[in-house]
Amino acid sequence: MKNILFNPGKHKQLPSIALLVLRASFGLMMLSHGWPKLINFGSKAATFSDPLHIGSQLSLGMVVFAEFFCSILVVIGLGTRWATFPIMVTMAVASFVIHGKDPFSDRELSMLYLSAFTVIMILGSGSYSFDKAINGK
Repeated sequence: MKNILFNPGKHKQLPSIALLVLRASFGLMMLSHGWPKLINFGSKAATFSDPLHIGSQLSLGMVVFAEFFCSILVVIGLGTRWATFPIMVTMAVASFVIHGKDPFSDRELSMLYLSAFTVIMILGSGSYSFDKAINGK
């Protein structure tokens, strides 16, 4: 099971450094979107967008989980492939549902995040991660 959950991929040193830079930079940037939502949860919960019709509070909770908590996991490289999935879903909904009718410039950032986290999911966390330490391979 740990081979599936904590699989860092098989990369040499330079690609692993590149993955570390990618994970850390995009993960920390995503945190800057999740943190304000987390600390202002109470004031945002009633008016937050509800594109999936599950309730504004639950929608906000799922976005905070993805943008804040999953981003931390990506940055440290723990369960990285699994942690990217909620972020990817959030960015897909933001780009194609919330901003679906908006000009490309309004959707560009969420599409950029979606692309970066998709690459991280495909390649794994690399050698410089907790996934590597746990998996040991």
